[in-house]
Amino acid sequence: MTSRTPNTPPDPGGDPPRPRPDTTAAPAGNTPHHDPPPVEPPPRQTAREERSPRPWGTRRAPAVLAAALIALGTGVLLFEAVWIGTGHPATAWWTRLTHELASRPVDDVWVLTGAAVAAALGLWLVLLALTPGLRPQLPLRVPTDGHGRMRAVLDRKGAALILRDAALRVPGVSAARVRVRRRRVTVRADVRFRDTADVKDELTDAVRREERDQLALARTPRLAVRVHRSPT
Repeated sequence: MTSRTPNTPPDPGGDPPRPRPDTTAAPAGNTPHHDPPPVEPPPRQTAREERSPRPWGTRRAPAVLAAALIALGTGVLLFEAVWIGTGHPATAWWTRLTHELASRPVDDVWVLTGAAVAAALGLWLVLLALTPGLRPQLPLRVPTDGHGRMRAVLDRKGAALILRDAALRVPGVSAARVRVRRRRVTVRADVRFRDTADVKDELTDAVRREERDQLALARTPRLAVRVHRSPT
């Protein structure tokens, strides 16, 4: 006689029944293959390089000089006008100046010279007002992401020292002199050994690589390399 276990209902207060694991073996050769999750592409870099704006100089010395000359001339003329207006006789320099201006013709050499000097000073002041100045500073390329604009400059002497160090690392160069301008870089090197043509090619590549990677100038200047055999 076979005994059966009575089907007792689950205890409502106990834990829920756990699912039975599937012990069915998968057939050989049909192992399920799970594809790896798709890799999301990296976010696009929105930053880019732009030319750093060239800084504008304050021009304190020209401004102070022009203001002092204008104030001095205006003060002298105002004093003379008040002096004559109060009944005093005109001074000798005022009498001489008015006489010369009234008697000399327009094409007189002194009148033309004074007009040329005044025009040159006026053009000089206009040029100073319309140009940024600070020529020893070279603007650099700076990264920007659209949220703001950076400004970076490099002094010419610092750029010359960096390029000089790069030139001295070239085999065969015993001495180097570098001059940096806004539109031109001149490198003069003394070659102690090796062929001068090979040294010149390597020196040109080294200086250009240093300009591109280290200096990052906003405007790439022209490069002039001159080498000569160093006296032994």
